[in-house]
Amino acid sequence: MNTKLGAHEVMEVHEVLTDTIDGINQFQLYRPHVQDPQLATILNNQIQFLIREYNNMVQAVNQHGGAEAIPYRKPSDNFSPTYGLDNPSPQSPNTSINQMNDRDVASGMLGCQKSTATLRMAASLECADPQIRRIMQQGAVNSSEQAYEVWQYMNQKGYYQVPTLKDVTTSTMVNTYTPAATATDRTPGHIQQ
Repeated sequence: MNTKLGAHEVMEVHEVLTDTIDGINQFQLYRPHVQDPQLATILNNQIQFLIREYNNMVQAVNQHGGAEAIPYRKPSDNFSPTYGLDNPSPQSPNTSINQMNDRDVASGMLGCQKSTATLRMAASLECADPQIRRIMQQGAVNSSEQAYEVWQYMNQKGYYQVPTLKDVTTSTMVNTYTPAATATDRTPGHIQQ
């Protein structure tokens, strides 16, 4: 074990490794409930990647070689989200495990990846070791990309609809912000346009 780690670092690494184990186990519990082959592929790919990422973190912490941050393959940039609400289905908890469906699985995966991204980024802020810090940062990005991959699936299937504001409200809010003046804008003799 690497004994040159700070107390905060050790505790954060412990939390991230435990969270990663829990995520792998949670995703494996979802497997029997998946019906859609597209979702099954996403789930299986993410499980395999989480296992590789976990092993890499363990190797880095135990210093059994030069473990590097592993990037997750980026979800498709060709995706065009569907905006607006189209008669969303009412939501309520299942009363039986037998009611679990693809929407439930995808939603659970999304929630897991979102919270993991937050946990890993917070952990990176407590790391003094540059290698472990970078692995935590990349891990946060990976979880974000995995969450977006699941979100794309959910949006495509109509499971995750994106509410919008009226155009005038969006425009008013966005146009409230203007660029800040830079130091060169305030120097004597500078003419503002």
